[in-house]
This record gives sequence, C-alpha cells and structure tokens, in this order.
Amino acid sequence: MKNLPVLDLVVIALYLLSMILVGFYFSRKNKSTDQFTKAAGSIPGWAIGLSIYATFLSSNTFLGVPGKAFGSNWNAFVFSLAMPFAAYIASKYFVPFYRRTGEVSAYTHLEKRFGPWARTYAVVCFLLTQLARMGSIFFGIALSLQALTGYSMQSIMIVVGTCIIIYTVLGGIEAVIWTEVVQAVIKTLGAFLILYLIVRNMPGGVSQIISIGAAENKFSLGSLSPNLKESTFWVVLFYGFFINLNNFGIDQNYVQRYHTAKNSAQASRSLWICVVCYVPISLLFFIIGSSLYAYYQVNPDLIISVKHQVAMERLPVHSSEKAIQSVMDVLVPEDYGDKIMPHFMVNEIPTGLVGLIISAIMSAAMSTISSGMNASATVFSIDIYKRYINPALNDKQLMKVLYISTALFGVMGMFTGVAMIGIKSILDIWWQLSGIFSGGMLGLFLLGMISKRAGNSEALTATIIGVLVILWMTFSGSIPRDYGFLKSMFHSNMIVVIGTLTIFLAGLLLSRGKKEKINET
Repeated sequence: MKNLPVLDLVVIALYLLSMILVGFYFSRKNKSTDQFTKAAGSIPGWAIGLSIYATFLSSNTFLGVPGKAFGSNWNAFVFSLAMPFAAYIASKYFVPFYRRTGEVSAYTHLEKRFGPWARTYAVVCFLLTQLARMGSIFFGIALSLQALTGYSMQSIMIVVGTCIIIYTVLGGIEAVIWTEVVQAVIKTLGAFLILYLIVRNMPGGVSQIISIGAAENKFSLGSLSPNLKESTFWVVLFYGFFINLNNFGIDQNYVQRYHTAKNSAQASRSLWICVVCYVPISLLFFIIGSSLYAYYQVNPDLIISVKHQVAMERLPVHSSEKAIQSVMDVLVPEDYGDKIMPHFMVNEIPTGLVGLIISAIMSAAMSTISSGMNASATVFSIDIYKRYINPALNDKQLMKVLYISTALFGVMGMFTGVAMIGIKSILDIWWQLSGIFSGGMLGLFLLGMISKRAGNSEALTATIIGVLVILWMTFSGSIPRDYGFLKSMFHSNMIVVIGTLTIFLAGLLLSRGKKEKINET
C-alpha cells in the first residue's frame, strides 16, 4: 500500500476533471441522435485512427501484456502481427459496405439479409462481448490502482466508472473520440516513461536485459509446429486474424467510427493509422514485460512481497506463515505476472511521476470503456428498443434512451469487473471470452457478405451448428475423463477460428445444395 503525495493526487484529479469537462463541452452539440452516434460525419480520419488505436491500447494491453511477457514470452505479440491482414480486408470490403448502407448499427443489415433472428443474435453476441471487455478493463485498472493507492478495487471502479459515465453520456461519440486522441498520447508517453525507468535501474542496462531474456527464451514468438492444441505461433496468428477482422469488420465500436468520418477514404485511412501506431507500441509493452523479468532476476528480493500477496490470496484467511511460504516456493512467474507492473510502479517510480503513470493507466481503461458504453447504447437503442419495444420512437425520445442505456451499460461493466476479481490473467480471460462471443457473429457476417445464395433457413441452420461447436469447445474441459475422446483437440484460442469457419462453411454447403435442387427443377 502506498499513500500518494499531494502532487500525484492533483495530477490525477486534474486529469479526471478535464475528461468530465470535455463531456460538458461536447454536450452542447448533442441535439440529435445523428450527432450523438455519428458526430454528423465531421471527424477527420487521423483523429478516428488515434481513437481506434486508443481503444486497442486498453488496460488489458497496459497491464496484461507486460504480465504475459513477464510470465512467458512474446507469443501473444503474434496477435498484433495479424492486424495488417485483417485491416486490409476490412478497409477494402467492410468499410465501403457500411458507408454505403448509412446504417449506424453494424447489425441492421443482418435482418434485411437473413431475418430478425440474425440481427438479434449478433446484437446479443456483441453486448456480451462488450460486457466482458469492459469488465476485464475495469478489473485491470482496479488491480493496478489498488497497489498504487491502497483503496479497494470496488471503490476504484466506482470512482473511475462514474467519471467515464458522465463524460460519455454528456458528450456522445464526439467526446469519446477526442478524449481518446488525448488518451492515446498520454498512455503512449506513459509506456515510454516506464521502460526508461526500468532500463535506468538495471545495472547492465539494455545489454543485460537482452542477455537475460535470450538465456531464458523470453523473446520467442512460439513454436512453429502445426500443433493446434497449444499456444503456438500459428494458433495465435489465426486467433489474431479472426479477432482483428471481427474488431475492424463487425464490431460496433469501430463501425460506428467509420460513420463519423467525412468520407470512405478517411474511414479506411483511420484503420491503417491504428495499425501503424498499435503494432510497434504493443511490441513496446512486450519489451517492458521482458525488461521487468530481467530487473527482478537481478533483484530477486524485491519480488518477495508480490509472491507473498499471491500466496495469501490462494490460502484461507489467517493461514500460517509456514503455509504461505510453502505456496510461495512453488509459484512461477506466470502466477503473478499481472501484479508486476503495479508493483514496479509502487516501489520504483519517483514522486511526481506516479500521478502521470496512473493517468496513463486510467486513460488506457477509460478510452475502451467509454467507446464500449457508447456503442452498446447505440446498438441497444436501435436494434432492440426501437426495433421491438417502441418502433414509433421520435428523435427526442431516442436521445433519452441513448442517455439512459449509456449509463446503464457503464454500471453493468463495473459489476462485471467486480465479478472478475481474483482471476489469474487479465489477457487470458479476455481472449477466451472474446473468442467465445465473437466466433458465431463473424461467421454469420461473412456468410451474408460472400454467399449470394444463402437464405434465412441455411443461415439459421449453419448458426445453430456453429453455436453447438462453440459450446462444445468452450465446455470441453468439463467432460469426464471416461469420455475423454469427446474433448476438443484444439486450444481455447481456436474457438473463434473454428466457430467462424463452421458457420461460414456450413452455410455455403447448405446453400449450395439448395442451388442444385433449383437447377434440377
């Protein structure tokens, strides 16, 4: 626990206040749903690109990636290497498609293509994904700030969440984008500052970090073997491609931003700005994780408190020191990776800079949560409330629904974060949940865009098959040992890959058979 100096508290307070003031500033413009959800198509492409980059650079990256690199290696960086391939397809096909439709919701056209069930299914998958994303990010920021401030994780979530809700509800998508532009700069500078402080405290500098990392195989991108049951290079590459295609191609967070651009060219350019920024900066966070590993290898006594904390969390209250020590003796770096970055901040960052680092961490969380709240509210208001509850909703009434639902999704995200307290790895839980909820949605989108013959019945049947496959892979680990032959032979990151391909290929096969019957008659 650390009591923050007044200077650091002032920096944090000024940052939070500035975010709220941004919301008040843009609230003057929000006189219509078009302004609230699309910013009336007035945002330049470079700002949208930095906004998307800021959304990617969440606290999951800020804390989870260094923790992952500390505990294992750079295998997860392959996810970033897959981004350019997904961005190319999205900029060439998805962005022009959405700009032509003019629909602010990414899922409205699914009803026109396959029927109401398809639209509702995609919306439910998206909202579940957003709750998982917001929850993991709330948990990540609370985990870090608890170590820095000593306040409870629940209290931190409430304070930060309240500030996010205020400026997101007031400012709409325009406030979200412009605050994310500022947050992108703050969090990037914060990352470079952390790396500088690590290197400065290493006796042998960069060369010692490299030598320790190389000796421990910390820079490996994973095995190149065709094994799809473990987290190999190929498993993460496939996962990264499909998740990034899901993000760029069908995620309301990003689709909604395409509509804020002045034209299609600006919208497509924003994707490449995001890729150019995110790939090298994500590598920076892996470097930070490996550098922290080297730092604590040189200073092993400094990490005892972290191990002690993890051991206490795994044991009943009031356990003996002997029992705690026995758990500490068997802990491996992967067990406490997510706690390493906060621990370094508490003990090694000079007074005055802690406030800046905390602001960077908060900006990493706030950017993703605010965009998730806005996108979730937009989808709920248009695809659920207006579609099923009150189709005669006028613009003024729809604005009220947007305000209320934005706040509600913020609160639900906080509760999801509280429910995640105690998980082992932020990055792992987020990757697993996003793969489960995204797999079926992406497969249905691809089927609708690529196949001209697939109709309602074929798409529904294919989706049912795909969901069953996803459920089987998700709960495969719970199958009793006697029925081990029924267990999935794939790594959990392959859920989104297999689920997507199952729906898409099943739909193609079913529609092909339908076509052959038509030709015969």
